Amino acid sequence: MLWDEEYFYIAAEMEEPNLWATYDQHDMVIFHEHDFEVFLDPDGDGLHYFEFEMNAKNTGWDLYLAKPYKDGGKADDGWEIPGLKTAVFLRGTLNNPTDKDRGWSLEIAIPWSALNRGPRPAVAPKEGEQWRVNFSRVEWVLDVVNGKYEKRKGLKEDNWVWSPQGVINMHVPEKWGVVKFVR
Repeated sequence: MLWDEEYFYIAAEMEEPNLWATYDQHDMVIFHEHDFEVFLDPDGDGLHYFEFEMNAKNTGWDLYLAKPYKDGGKADDGWEIPGLKTAVFLRGTLNNPTDKDRGWSLEIAIPWSALNRGPRPAVAPKEGEQWRVNFSRVEWVLDVVNGKYEKRKGLKEDNWVWSPQGVINMHVPEKWGVVKFVR
């Protein structure tokens, strides 16, 4: 993670023996396939938080929640991230089950101006400000059926997180890690 006056920068590298991503339209429910997810709660109150998910095809889903699902919140898919910059680098071949891949990496630049919901102004954080943040990696067990990857039936996804929460549910912002913005 890095930051400047315009963007919050995130980079991640995933080891992945089977590069798989078919979703290719903005705001598809990306976590139904392998993905990487970013969660941001700028004022740390457990409300008014942002989520961005992306896959190895560089397809993204951006959403806003005024409150968590457990409190009756509903995802607002209409929220967008104008000025978002993303990039993906594949170390292998996408959707080719005849080989073993090494993984994929990503870079994300989220403009502060896009975080325009909730009580906090959509500006860069001040030196020393703290936010609730977490990252999640979703991966599915895959089988090869008729030469294509398919999720193994009857299994849920595997999830890895940057800041352990003690529950398998990313929408518990009060349990996310804390990022302190320093120079």
